[in-house]
Amino acid sequence: MTIKDLQPAVVWNNFYGLTRCPRPSKHEEVVRKHLLDWAKEHKVEAFADETGNVIMRIPATPGFENRKGVVLQGHMDMVPQKTADTVHDFLKDPIQTVIDGEWVTAVGTTLGADNGMGVAMAMSVAEDKSVKHGPIEVLVTYDEETGMTGAEALKPGLLKGDILLNLDSEDELELCIGCAGGLDAQADFKYKSFPTPRGYKGFKINVKGLSGGHSGMDISLYRANANKVLVRALIPLIERYGAKVADLSGGSLRNAIPFEAEAVVAIPAENVTAALRRVNTIFKTLKLRYKESDPGMQCFVAKTTKPVRFIEDAVMLNACKAILACPSNVIRMSQSMPGLTETSINLAVVRCQRGHLTINSLLRSAINESKQELADRVRYIFEFAGAKVKFFGGYPGWVPKPDTPINKLINDMHVKLYGKPMNVMATHGGLECALLGDKYPNWEMVSIGPTVMYPHSPDERVFIPAVQRSWDLLKAVLENIPEK
Repeated sequence: MTIKDLQPAVVWNNFYGLTRCPRPSKHEEVVRKHLLDWAKEHKVEAFADETGNVIMRIPATPGFENRKGVVLQGHMDMVPQKTADTVHDFLKDPIQTVIDGEWVTAVGTTLGADNGMGVAMAMSVAEDKSVKHGPIEVLVTYDEETGMTGAEALKPGLLKGDILLNLDSEDELELCIGCAGGLDAQADFKYKSFPTPRGYKGFKINVKGLSGGHSGMDISLYRANANKVLVRALIPLIERYGAKVADLSGGSLRNAIPFEAEAVVAIPAENVTAALRRVNTIFKTLKLRYKESDPGMQCFVAKTTKPVRFIEDAVMLNACKAILACPSNVIRMSQSMPGLTETSINLAVVRCQRGHLTINSLLRSAINESKQELADRVRYIFEFAGAKVKFFGGYPGWVPKPDTPINKLINDMHVKLYGKPMNVMATHGGLECALLGDKYPNWEMVSIGPTVMYPHSPDERVFIPAVQRSWDLLKAVLENIPEK
């Protein structure tokens, strides 16, 4: 049995088609062509705008022409994450899916249900002639995961709808009506490298097996950050045992909690035994600390060739201390919406390349002033350590409007179908509604979708029964959209 055998078949078959398309952010050429070819095959009007967003237009079902226009929206790109022992080229290889009980997941990689499942549902509205609806436009944006570039580039006036149904929510029981804004930060340490002295032995230190996850949805789970775990061991190696660090890297994406990191070090031969004992003690302590949130944490030290050159000690030590000092967790929980993260930061990616040690973080907050205060805090920590700091890629929050007619309609349909109301809420994750609403201020906007767990990590999975229920809800909502 494969996912093509699951119900509703139209949705799962369209999702299957997306899993065949390599589609990491900024590399959407293949999936864009797939969407346009699919539309041509199914006789659906479709085109790519001048920047690369795909737009489809679906005429109203006879008798529904006077209904308000609906824009079904999702993004075509996915987060490319894999485990260290998985061989997968995200620019060439299809995603290998597997059915695990009531869940669908992937083999060693992210699944791409975020947001492939939402796009598949929008495609299915166009394909399934039994779905009754008014005028429909499908908007599939690109590069959502690394900056919401497609939403930012969309031209006002291109779409004619009145209601935006964003299909990028990840809990079938949640009716999302708002989201946090975000801001990228980069700290840049400029360094010199020097030849490694004689009498040193080379080692590679690896941190792996952490849970990782979506830095918006999962930050409140207080999972370990691989970058921070690693520098906890590097600092005493440098300060007490004279170790030289030749390379330091961790994380891969700004909006994914880093679950792997590694360093290449050279340790004086006479200090090797004591240094490695110290590292093992630190790792044992951290494994115990995170035994509940990161039970799969693994930390290894292995002999390797002595590195030819190392990064100057003062810069590396200051960078490690700043990484440890900079927060990477929840800063404040919302007081108005219990259980919702208000402000957070994810210290995401660390790299050493061409004389620059860079640390990239993603800051989120539902309150602009809090986001700016956090940005100042990050700036002061890294500037004090000797780095140059810049901020970029900021996007606004989506301010909740709880009393719109579309919110009531969706909730009413959910009660009618399943006997209980949805949880009206805002999300700490970033949604394109914030940017799209600036361009189309008269839209009613809401976000719904099936349950997707652990997006942005190789543990990503989608709940099979939720796909059927979300599809039935979407069909009911479209059939009951009011007249203009």
